[in-house]
Parts: sequence; structure tokens; C-alpha cells
Amino acid sequence: MCGIVGVYGHPEAANITYLGLHALQHRGQEAAGIVTSDGDKFHQFKQTGLVGEVFSHTELERLPGHLAVGHVRYSTAGDSSLRNAQPFAVEYAHGSIAVAHNGNLVNAMQVRARLESQGSIFQTNSDTEVIVHLIALSKEHTLPEAVADALRRVEGAFSLVIMSNDRVFAVRDPRGFRPLAMGRIAALEGQKHDTIVFASETCAFDLIGAEYVRDVKPGELIVVGPEGISSRFYSTAAPQSSCIFEHVYFSRPDSIVFGRAVQTSREELGRQLAREAGVEADLVVPVPDSGVTAAVGYAAESGLPFRFALIRNHYVGRTFIEPSQSVRDFGVKLKLNPVRSLLQGKRVVLIDDSIVRGTTSRKIVRMIRSAGAKEVHMRISCPPTISPCYYGVDTPSKKQLIAANKSVEEIRDYIGADSLAYLSLEGLKKACGEGENISYCSACYTGNYPTDIIDVEDIQPAAARR
Repeated sequence: MCGIVGVYGHPEAANITYLGLHALQHRGQEAAGIVTSDGDKFHQFKQTGLVGEVFSHTELERLPGHLAVGHVRYSTAGDSSLRNAQPFAVEYAHGSIAVAHNGNLVNAMQVRARLESQGSIFQTNSDTEVIVHLIALSKEHTLPEAVADALRRVEGAFSLVIMSNDRVFAVRDPRGFRPLAMGRIAALEGQKHDTIVFASETCAFDLIGAEYVRDVKPGELIVVGPEGISSRFYSTAAPQSSCIFEHVYFSRPDSIVFGRAVQTSREELGRQLAREAGVEADLVVPVPDSGVTAAVGYAAESGLPFRFALIRNHYVGRTFIEPSQSVRDFGVKLKLNPVRSLLQGKRVVLIDDSIVRGTTSRKIVRMIRSAGAKEVHMRISCPPTISPCYYGVDTPSKKQLIAANKSVEEIRDYIGADSLAYLSLEGLKKACGEGENISYCSACYTGNYPTDIIDVEDIQPAAARR
């Protein structure tokens, strides 16, 4: 999962993009980058690290121009080195382009092999570079046509912002796997036109003072240039398969994603979970921060008190020194600490968004018991994750997914809970509004993928490296 931003027509395009990336930091913490255009040439800077670490005032001042694209990286294909940091900016026969990508191509290995056999030289092992090569090699005469031609040759999940010297493009794949929204900043004094912005989530618009206009539609290519805004659909219609995990976990609760408020979905996930798997208890406790909103819904529906009985340390750095003497569950204790006065002698409903490998849940349950809880009932606001995602989520291989290899009762026994229940698939879809002009991909819960997986053996090692 990554976050992308595009800006057209603002005198401080780099600063606007920087702020937008700050709001999208939760979507990627490995690297950040911005490319701007002053109309004649590109200016770029990217580095590994968080947005606030990568960009100083000095760096932003070196990024002039009224156009910009930006990216925060969460690696799902290609390794974590700087060479894979985006946006990718290249010069080719017809000019210059910069590309920022959120998603994952399922046929990248095949396309890359074909391009390499024809003489193409790749500088990275990111699937995004495949798109760049396809655009550069297209025989179409205009950049919009070249982009459309390139994207008809790839399969999978992609939301993109693309920049030329004088235009910004925004595009989503025909199934609409990943979100991308369009916004507008009212023209400043002296400006002739409003600024048009694109971002993975609308929370970025709130920070930069932009009005949310609408989502980029699945299969749509929007071009913003000197002549205004134009739109076209570059591909035939495909069944919509927007990623439901955006509402379960990835997106911020204050965003509108796929036309629906994430806060609404998450609270309803908790309410539906209480209806399906209520249990006699004394209080509802979220695993912060992933389980908070669903826990609010569960508590409201069940009538049980909601308590922050696990306190998260928000100042844990990317590295830390572990004591040489073994401390049990050190990594979890570094991030979470129980409030013993709330837990002592209590029957606790513990809410989280998912169980992947089970190791973290096991440690948290053990921590709550050690703090004096009488009972611990684990409730998960989505179905069991039984299959890897090939569309931009860093899901482990099937052999590492505990729900793919153990029954619910076996998982309960492994994590040490008194009871364990997941939200049903039907309850998940209902809570997220499926049928209200949206259809979701739920392959991670069913194993039924909406695209042909070209070569799982090739894709899976790449996904494991991201």
C-alpha cells in the first residue's frame, strides 16, 4: 500500500504535495519523494524515511514549479532500497514523465521479461517501472493515448498520478482496486484558475484546504492541463473490485474512500460484530489503533463500557535497543502497556481488525491476562484472512497465515483467549455498504481472485520483499 498526491496549478506545488504526503504517511513509511515541473524541466528529491525526515525547508525550496506529484512508499513489489523510491522520473523520445503508483501489477513479471527480451533495460525491480517503459515505448502520438495504450497491457491494481512538463494525469485500473480522489483549491489572489489536486485519501484534502470533488472512476483517465480538465475511459468496463481492506484497516477514519466515510464503515463493523458474536463481559477494549473505531461500534451496540485499557506508545522509533537479558514479549510491551486498574478482575472483549500470523494477538492476550483480567474474549472485525493479496497489500504467504492452516478453535487455543469470533463475510460487506453503488474485492477472505493470477510463484517472492 502506498500514498500518492498530484497537484496542478499552484505556486507552492511542492509544499502542497509535502503536506498531502504528511496526511498519507500511514500508507507508507519506507520512503518519500516529490517531483515538480516548472514548465521547462523537472526537479526531484526522494529519500528513505518518513516525510518529515526526508524533506527540509531547503529541499522543498529546491523544488520549484506549479505542478507536482508525490509518493510515500510501503513496499509490496521490489526491495526497500532507495532505487525503488518513487515517483519515477524519466526522459524519453517524446519528453519527460514522472509516475507515482499505488497498487500491484499481477502480470509485471511477464511484461518485464518480454520488454527485456526486446532490449529494455530496467533500473529497479519495482513493477511501476514496467508502466514507465510501456508508456515510453508506445507508438501512440500523444501522451494521453500512450498512457491509455500502456495501461491496457497491464493487469492488476493501479492508481496513478503522472506528470509531464505541463500536465497532470490521474488514472485508476478498470476494477478500481485502489482509491484515488480529486479535489479543488480555490484560486488565490492573482491566480486565474483553481488548483486541481489528487490524493489517495480525502484526509489529505483537509490538511491542504482542498474541497473534495469526486473519486476518479475505475478505468478513468483524467488529464489536467492548460486547456482545462478532460476525462475519458481508456478500457472496457470490468466488474468493480475495490479493496474492502481499505475500510477495514488501511484508510484513515476521517477519509472518504470509494465514496463512503471510513468512520461509518468501521463503526458498523463493530456493531455488526456485536450482533453476530456478542458475549457477556464487563468492558470493551480496543487494540490501538487498528481496533479503536470498531470497538466504539461494538460497545455502542452491546451496551458495554468502552475503555482504553491498552495504552500505545506513539514515540517508538524505527529501531530500538532490546535489553540483553530476555524480556518476554518485549516488542509488544514497547508499543503497548495495559492499564491494570481497568483490567483487574474484569471480563474483557478485546477488539482488533485482523489476525494475520497470530503471534502479536497471542502476546496481547497474555499481557491482558497478566494485568489481572478474569476473561479475555477476542473479537475480530473481519473474516479470517486465508489467502495472500496480490493487489498491493503486504500479506504473508498462505503457509504463514494462521487462519489458512488452523480452525477458529485452534487459533483461539493458540492465542490463549477464552473465546474467539470473527465477523462474517456477509456482515463485513453489509457494514461497508456493498450494493450501494460499490462492489468489493474480498479475495483475502475467500481465495477467489477477481483477476487471473499470471504466475503466483513469480509474484509471491516479490510481494514478500516489498
